[in-house]
Amino acid sequence: MKSRTLKLREAHKVGGTAAAFCSILWDQKAEHFVTSSSSDPSISVHDGLSPSSSPPTILRHHQDGVTALALSQDSSFLASGSIDHCVKLYKFPSGEFQTNITRFTLPIRVLAFNGSGSLLAAAGDDEGIKLINTIDGSIVRVLKGHKGPVSGLDFNPNGELLASLDSNGTVLCWELQSGIVSYTLKGVAPDTGFSTSVVNILRWSPDGRILAVPGLRNDVVMYDRFTGEKLFALRGDHLESICYITWAPNGKYVATSGLDKQVLLWDLDKKQDIDRQKFEERICCMAWKPNSNALSVIDVRGKYGIWESLVPSSMVSPTVGIPDILPKRRNEILTFDEEMEEELSPSLNDDDDDDDDGASHQPSRKRIRRKTVIEDDVDPDEEFYDEGSSIPGYRKKSHGVRSGLPRNIARSTKFKMQKPFQPGATPPKQGKRTFLCYNMLGCITTIEHEGNYRIETDFHDTGRGPRVSSMIDIYGFTMASINESGCAFANPSKGEKNMSVLMYRPFRSWASNSEWTMRFEGEEVKVVANGSGWVAAITSLNLLHIFSEGGLQKHVISLDGPVVTATGCKDQLAVVTHVSDCLPSNEQVMEFRVLNISKMTQQLSGRVALTPGSHLTWIGFSEEGSFSSFDSEGVLRVFTSQYGGSWIPVFSTTKVNKQEENYWVVGLNTTSLYCIACKHPELFPQVTPKPILSILDFSLPLASSDLGAASLENEFIIKQLRLYETQRRVDDMAFAEVDTTAIEDEAFDLVFSQDRCILRLISSCCSRDKFVRAGELMRLKSLEKSMRAAITLVTKLKLPFLAEKFCSILEEKLLEEANEATENHPQNPSREVVKSKVQNCPAPVQTSENTEAVLKASAPKPSPTTLVRKAKVSEGLKLGKEQIKRDETDDVKKREVNKLNLMKNPVNSVYSDDKGLRKEANQQDARPSSNPFLKSIV
Repeated sequence: MKSRTLKLREAHKVGGTAAAFCSILWDQKAEHFVTSSSSDPSISVHDGLSPSSSPPTILRHHQDGVTALALSQDSSFLASGSIDHCVKLYKFPSGEFQTNITRFTLPIRVLAFNGSGSLLAAAGDDEGIKLINTIDGSIVRVLKGHKGPVSGLDFNPNGELLASLDSNGTVLCWELQSGIVSYTLKGVAPDTGFSTSVVNILRWSPDGRILAVPGLRNDVVMYDRFTGEKLFALRGDHLESICYITWAPNGKYVATSGLDKQVLLWDLDKKQDIDRQKFEERICCMAWKPNSNALSVIDVRGKYGIWESLVPSSMVSPTVGIPDILPKRRNEILTFDEEMEEELSPSLNDDDDDDDDGASHQPSRKRIRRKTVIEDDVDPDEEFYDEGSSIPGYRKKSHGVRSGLPRNIARSTKFKMQKPFQPGATPPKQGKRTFLCYNMLGCITTIEHEGNYRIETDFHDTGRGPRVSSMIDIYGFTMASINESGCAFANPSKGEKNMSVLMYRPFRSWASNSEWTMRFEGEEVKVVANGSGWVAAITSLNLLHIFSEGGLQKHVISLDGPVVTATGCKDQLAVVTHVSDCLPSNEQVMEFRVLNISKMTQQLSGRVALTPGSHLTWIGFSEEGSFSSFDSEGVLRVFTSQYGGSWIPVFSTTKVNKQEENYWVVGLNTTSLYCIACKHPELFPQVTPKPILSILDFSLPLASSDLGAASLENEFIIKQLRLYETQRRVDDMAFAEVDTTAIEDEAFDLVFSQDRCILRLISSCCSRDKFVRAGELMRLKSLEKSMRAAITLVTKLKLPFLAEKFCSILEEKLLEEANEATENHPQNPSREVVKSKVQNCPAPVQTSENTEAVLKASAPKPSPTTLVRKAKVSEGLKLGKEQIKRDETDDVKKREVNKLNLMKNPVNSVYSDDKGLRKEANQQDARPSSNPFLKSIV
C-alpha cells in the first residue's frame, strides 16, 4: 500500500522547535470548522465552504494558549479551555462571547458536550471532572477518581455514560444518572505523563456500543459499552503509540494518528488499515467532515489540511447509514439520585489486583438504568428497539425501512449571503482600540473607557484638516465615515430601549450646537456614508436615508436588496446590495449604484465583479473619482465606461508573491494601491502601534506572454485606461462648459508617455521577431514624432521591410487626418492639395516640416474634446519652433532620406513633392489664422 502526501496550510504559528497540541473540529452542517493551538491564545473559526478564500473569524478572549475545544451537537455553542485555567463559552458560528463558565486552578486539557448540549464536561491537571450546566453556568457535580491529569472525555451518544481517560492510561466509565463508576480499565493506554503536546484520547462509536482506546502495542483496542470487556484490537503499521482516534460518521471506519507521524484509515469490518498518509510533523487532532468523505487534520506546528476522498469509491461511503441517536432534550438538566450521594466518585485503590491486559474492575452493586426521555416532536407511531442488545435511543419507523442517507446529506447546502460591513472599519476587540473608519484623509478610533467609549479623530496630514477634540461615546458606535467637512457615526440596535442611532459631527460650522442625532425605531443602521453637504444611512429594512449636513431629512429610498456596504465621495454615493442568494458555487451576487446626491441622478449601475468563491472586503473612490472594489482573493478592480461599463482588475496579490501577508485596503490613485500589510493570518491592522501605509504599484493579472515584457504590457494597459478616463473627463467638462486647459495638458503628457511605452514594446517585439505585433503597436501611436522614432529604431535594427511597413502606417495616419479635416471644412481648397500630395508621395517618409504643413492644413477650430489631435498640434508647434530653418531644410531632408534608405523612386522626386507641400503650407500660413495654438508659427 502506497502512502500519499497531503499539503497543509498554516492556521496558527508555533514558535521555536517546541511542539504544541492543536485542535480542529467541524460543526454539524460542515459550514464551519474551528482550530486552536496551545501556543496561541486565539481561536480561528474558518468558513468550511471556502476556507482558502474566506478569512477566518478570530476569537481573542484567552490570555494563554488554547488547549481544548468542544462544540455542542447542534453547533449552537462553542466552548474553549486554556492554560490560563478558564473555560469560556461562545455563540456559534458568530463567535460572540457569552461567559467564563468556570475556572480551574491548573491548566485545562479536555472539554466535551453531551448530546443535547445542556451539559459540559471539563477536566485537566486539577483533581476531578466538572459537569457544568450550560444554561445557568452552575456546576452540577465534580467527578473524582483519576490519579493523574485527565486528557480524554467523551459522552456516549445517548447521554447515559461519560468515559474519561487520564495521562496514566486509566479509563473510567461514569453512569451520569447515578454518578457512579460503571467500570474501570486501569493502565490500558500509554502513559503520557504531564506532556501538553501528547494526550490520551478515547472515543465512543457513533452508535454508542464500542469504546475505542489507544492500546499499549501501537494499536487501538475496542471495549464493550456495558461490561468494559475487550472486543478486538486494530493493529497495523503504526510504529509508535497512537495519539488520536476519530470515528467516521457511520461508524464503519476509524482514523488514527500516531507518534510516528502517520495517519491510518481502518475498515472495521475487515479490521485492517486500507490507506495511510505520512506527514512531516505529528498529527495531534483529526475531525471527520460530517457530510462528506473527508478528514481534517492538524499537526503540532499549527498546520491543517483536509484529506479528501479518503475512503475508496468502491467501498461504502462514511456518510451512508449514520445511526440516528436520540439524546436528551436540550432543556433537561442532569440530576443525581439522593440515595447515591455517598457512593459517588469512588477513588481508585492502588492495592487492587491489576490485569496486564486491562481487565475491567466493576462494582458489585447492580447498575441503575433510567428511562429514555422522548422528545415532544417524536412521532408516536415510532417505536424504539434493541438491535442485538437493549440499547435505548435507536429509532425505527413502523411504516418502512429508514434510508441509509443521513438527513444532513439529503438537505441541499445553502450558502449564506455576505453580511453588511463598513469600509475602513475593524472588528471590535475588548479592551483594545479599534478603527471605526480609516481612509486616505484620516482615521477614527474608539476604545472602551470606564463603561463608555472614547473616540478620537486624526488626520494623516495635520495641515489638511482641523484639530478635532476627542469625544465620549455613550452610544457604543461601531461604524463611522469621515471627509473634509465632518464625520458620521452609527451603532447597531441593542433592544427596544437602545435603538440604533445616527450622529453627525461637523468640523466647522457658522452656528453653535451643530451636531445632531437621529434614532431609528424598528430598523437598524448597517452602513453610513457622507459627502459634500449630505449624510447617508442604510438600514436593515433596505432603506436609504439621506440627510443634509444640518440634519434635514431629504430623501428616503427603498433599495432593491439587502445592503452590503456603501461609501461616499463629494457628490457621489455608491451603494452595494445583494441581488439574490448565493449561487451553488458559493458566489455572491451583488449589484452597485452610484448616485449623484446634489443632482438626484444615477450615474452608474451594474453587477459587482468578484473572484469566484470570494466576498467583498472594500469599496471606494480613487483620488480621480473612479469607483473601485477589492475582494477577499486580493483583486482590486476599477469600474470604467469601456465596453458599456466594465470592471478592470488593476491589481492582484498573486503577482506580489508575499503569501505571508494580507492587504487591508485604504485607497488608491491612478497608478498605485494604498494599503496596510497584515501578517498572516491577521486580516485587520492594529491601531497601536500606528500602522505603516504600503504603496503597491498596479499589477494586472496578465497571462505569461511570449514577449517577455510583462512590466511593459502592464504599463501599457494601465496608461491606456488612464488616457481613456481622462478623455471622458474632458468630454464631460466640455459639455458642462468648464475650462479644460489643465486636464488637456495632463492628457498630452499621458499621450506622450503612452507612445514612449509603445516604442519600448516595439523594441521587444523586434528582438523576439514578433513583427505583426510590432505593426499593431505602431498603429496605436498618436504622435508623429514618436512614429518617426519607431521608424528610426527598426532601421537601426536592420529591418527594412518593417521600416517600410511603418512608413506606410504613418502615411495612412496623415492621410486619414487630412481626409477628416476635409470633411469637416470642405471649403478650404488647400486640404484637397494636401490630400493629393500625400497620396502621390512616392516615398513613405515625411519630415517634421511636412507634418507641420499637414497639421496646419487640416487643423480646424480647436475643440477641447479631441485631445490626441491637440497633442499633435502641440507637437507640430514644438517642432516648428525648434526645427524650421529655411537655410537648413534641404540638408535635414537629405540626411533623413539617406538614413532610412527606403525610397524606391529617385530622391529628387521626394524633394520636389516636399517642396510643393511646403509651398502650399506656407501659403496657408500666410493667411490670418484664428487658431490660437498656431499663432507662434504665424
